[in-house]
Amino acid sequence: MFTGLVEELGTVTEVGRDGIKLQADLVLEDLGVKDSICVNGACLTVTNLTGGQIQVDIVPETFRRTNLGTLTVGEHVNLERATKLNSRMGGHIVQGHVDGMANITRVDDDDGAILMYFQVDESLSKYIVEKGFVCVDGTSLTVVNCEENSFCITLIPYTRANTVLGSKKAGDIVNIETDIIAKYVEKLTYFYDNKSKK
Repeated sequence: MFTGLVEELGTVTEVGRDGIKLQADLVLEDLGVKDSICVNGACLTVTNLTGGQIQVDIVPETFRRTNLGTLTVGEHVNLERATKLNSRMGGHIVQGHVDGMANITRVDDDDGAILMYFQVDESLSKYIVEKGFVCVDGTSLTVVNCEENSFCITLIPYTRANTVLGSKKAGDIVNIETDIIAKYVEKLTYFYDNKSKK
């Protein structure tokens, strides 16, 4: 489990059809092989650690659901280690299970902050609510407002400077994870409704 509070920007050093290698610093402190690491919002397993390089394997399902297949050498990614349950939990409950992708449609200045607008498929937008949370490329953010197939978030200067979102522009594709609780409520409601009709 993660919080969506990005710890570090890593750098892609190698891209292969089965995975990637990343250069990092801070997250290496207590990271080991078999540990989970969140890369742009996707929970991946560390398969090798050599000389400051993290290797992670990526399966076809992850390539289908995320933007990791478009990464190139030298590109930055958001990194977060798994949450320790013996400390404060900032952010939100993030699984690292990316639901799909969204397209950035607009980036506007908002008196020192940034408003970022996204177009998203209705299968995901139904779980996004105003003042709820959404995880964008592994960054936990509060939803400013939302419509049927779109939503907007705001970025404070710190988030712009310390995550990949600061360099994103209109037309870029990002990974989206919605609120797991909303999905459970939907499923329970579905089963309850169907059972009551019998």
